[in-house]
Amino acid sequence: MEAGTAISFANVAARYEGGREVLSDVSFNISSGSFYFLSGASGAGKTTLLRLIYMLHPASRGQIKLFGKNTIGISRDEINQLRNKMAIVFQEYSLISNLSVFDNIALPLRVRGSDEKYIKKIVTKTLEWVGLAQYANQKPLNLSGGQQQRVSVARAIITQPEILLADEPTGNLDDDSASRLMELFLQMNKNFGTAIILATHSQKLMDIYKFPKIFVENHHVRFQSDVKNNIQPVTEKMSPKKSENYFTELSNKLELQFSKLAGDK
Repeated sequence: MEAGTAISFANVAARYEGGREVLSDVSFNISSGSFYFLSGASGAGKTTLLRLIYMLHPASRGQIKLFGKNTIGISRDEINQLRNKMAIVFQEYSLISNLSVFDNIALPLRVRGSDEKYIKKIVTKTLEWVGLAQYANQKPLNLSGGQQQRVSVARAIITQPEILLADEPTGNLDDDSASRLMELFLQMNKNFGTAIILATHSQKLMDIYKFPKIFVENHHVRFQSDVKNNIQPVTEKMSPKKSENYFTELSNKLELQFSKLAGDK
């Protein structure tokens, strides 16, 4: 991914059904390949901010640019083109219960008309990457919460997004599952250059992983950064896990597989 600005807000505001502004005069730039935590009290506007970025909710005023393109007033086709460069992960997993794990992950590629040979190869590799290869034919409800969330992450990475938005993805998970999920996000950011905005209420998570923070409060956003962006988080408080090398190795293999199969789609 080329260096540059992935997301740009200029004096953006948002409201619902004519009510008061949920967000007011929001301005910021987020670079490609960066990683930010998004924090704030319940109802402060975190989800609204993510919805604005993903173009699920229109700004009431101001300008939003994605990859340098102004999103105000663009056509449905142009919206879809921009969304094809992004992915979103929700707290509630949002998996289709009557589809297998494999088919849930393959869905974005099938919607885009990708070749089934390509789909089979890349979904299989992605299932290995998230540690769920043995569950390919299972239905989501047969999996634990942490496993279902990893399926949703796999569905997100399958399209190689340039931006990933994650709305409280660890909110329903225990510490071990949350830690494993964070490792997946870190590998996406490091090995694929995906810019990530991860909404969370967990102060523990933000203390362990020293990424810059976006705070939403009083209808505005402010940034806090104790470290330079795009560096590895400080993880001394975590005990070493074998899964770290496992995911690193698999994500490197997956990156190579994406490159080799790019011409087969």
